Amino acid sequence: MIDVFVLNAFAKVKDRGNPAGVVLDADNLSETVMLEIAQKVGFSETAFVSSSKLADFKIRFFTPAAEVDLCGHATIATYSLLFRKGILEAGNYSQETKAGILKISVQADGTIFMQQNVPVFGEIIPSIDIIDSLNISDDILSDNLPVQIVSTGLPDLIVPIKFLDLLNSINPNFSQVKEISHKYSLVGFHLFSVETLNNNSAHCRNLAPLFDIDEEAATGTASGALACYMFRHKLITSEQAEDLVFEQGYSMNRPSEIKVKLEIENDEIKDVWVGGSAEFVGTKKI
Repeated sequence: MIDVFVLNAFAKVKDRGNPAGVVLDADNLSETVMLEIAQKVGFSETAFVSSSKLADFKIRFFTPAAEVDLCGHATIATYSLLFRKGILEAGNYSQETKAGILKISVQADGTIFMQQNVPVFGEIIPSIDIIDSLNISDDILSDNLPVQIVSTGLPDLIVPIKFLDLLNSINPNFSQVKEISHKYSLVGFHLFSVETLNNNSAHCRNLAPLFDIDEEAATGTASGALACYMFRHKLITSEQAEDLVFEQGYSMNRPSEIKVKLEIENDEIKDVWVGGSAEFVGTKKI
């Protein structure tokens, strides 16, 4: 039997946020077994912690469908668990992932910040390519903002929506979103509106059916990409970029809050940090 610790990452209120599984001492687990565990757990991601010769820990992330290079909310869950168990104290650490060696900051109040890669701004996708998959018309998209692939570790398609009510009304065709994600080698679509419920930086929805995640309640990696997109396209200033908060999961009744900090130097993004806290839920035996 394997102990899988369950935590809700980025939860805005109790029993909400995005659930993740965490398996400690995973050195002797094969890739096949990790995938089988992730499938049985059934969350969007499960993290597996093992030893590393390159960093403090090696973390691998599995959806029920496949391994992914990086996962924000499962990282927050992992380090929250390590802190909760007394394995780590407040301080700075590093993790080996398939997206590279990344820094982790554990704060005294239990807030975790994870470093992401500096952004890679990819292809701008014609809106005509995606509107049918979202069952929307072109005029719902924000004027003068591109539909663009951005990655800070995982490639997501950033989709700007004019108004909050329009964003919440979208009823995606998940099979078409999956096809487009495969075509452009995306993890998924990250939809956002700068109109928000709680006076935050943006309101978001994330769709990743290619990895068997129709919609996700809180997405750390995509939040990092969105922050970089917003700075690149002048939706935020360098000062605002130091303290961003994204709200997500409300359409799923799992309200979540993701913090992002960009370090800007000479109008260039030099570092990306995504953070939040995680609530311990319990343990599953697999």
